Amino acid sequence: MPRNSTTDSLLAPVTIAVGQEDLLLDRAVREVVLAARAADADTDVRDLTPDALQPGTLAELTSPSLFAERKVVVVRNAQDLSADSIKDVKAYIGAPVEEITLVLLHAGGAKGKGLLDAARKAGAREVACPKMTKPADRLAFVRGEFRTLGRSATPEACQALVDALGSDLRELASACSQLAADVEGAIDVAVVARYYTGRAEATGFEVADLAVTGRTAEALERLRWAIAVGQPLPGITFALASGVRAIGKLASAPRGARPADLARELGMPPWKIDRVRQQMRGWSGDGVSTALRAVAEADAAVKGGGADPAYALEKAVVSIARASRTR
Repeated sequence: MPRNSTTDSLLAPVTIAVGQEDLLLDRAVREVVLAARAADADTDVRDLTPDALQPGTLAELTSPSLFAERKVVVVRNAQDLSADSIKDVKAYIGAPVEEITLVLLHAGGAKGKGLLDAARKAGAREVACPKMTKPADRLAFVRGEFRTLGRSATPEACQALVDALGSDLRELASACSQLAADVEGAIDVAVVARYYTGRAEATGFEVADLAVTGRTAEALERLRWAIAVGQPLPGITFALASGVRAIGKLASAPRGARPADLARELGMPPWKIDRVRQQMRGWSGDGVSTALRAVAEADAAVKGGGADPAYALEKAVVSIARASRTR
């Protein structure tokens, strides 16, 4: 959502989109371009990378035209601009040209922060585009997508969609659009399962959940199905490692702490704290160490160190399931 600024207009003289989530950055650009073309169908759009914005280029692009055409100038990865180009952009921000909208995409880190500060000081419209690394963030994103589409989806359906499709925001957004277009009435977990059954039943995280609770046969069955439907093998090893590490983290946390406090301390959503507590029965410290070594070996095989990565993953699943019964 935009920050408070001197204007909320999509056609503000300067917009800064700050963050590293590509989908949100692209949306910020698209919204400005659509607004500009709604005002003038002949709007000229220039989309530039840092190496294309040489000293003097911005002045040339924003120089007054005899035809007074509307223009949108997009600068991607603005934090990577050269020092001379940054001077040009700062000068332009101080005296923007009418009928021209400058859109700066900035990663938001320390690099190029002076440019970001200058734009904010000048009252630029700002759109936050943070990388969504936490499951709770992606869940909130899915809920927001359905709200934007004017559709109702149950909390269980939103969670099932995140579980099925993982961390790719573009894929999540596409799935929300598809469900909104194809399904009448409320979108529930049964609908998500019907549309994404192959994906939802074969995710690496489901394999991990089965393995860490000692259900060897079921875990191997889901693993083989995941591989058969094309689940990326590094994603499966990541899920296995995440499952075992979560148990190790919670096992070493203070006993009696509230889920909300543990969630903040361990970087897990509260709902996951409760689930991991149930999964960790039967685990010991030695079991966690053994399981992590097995995952590391599988990861090396998956990334090119072994002749049969699928077999290496099967061995890891068996080792994890055995380790879950070491207490």
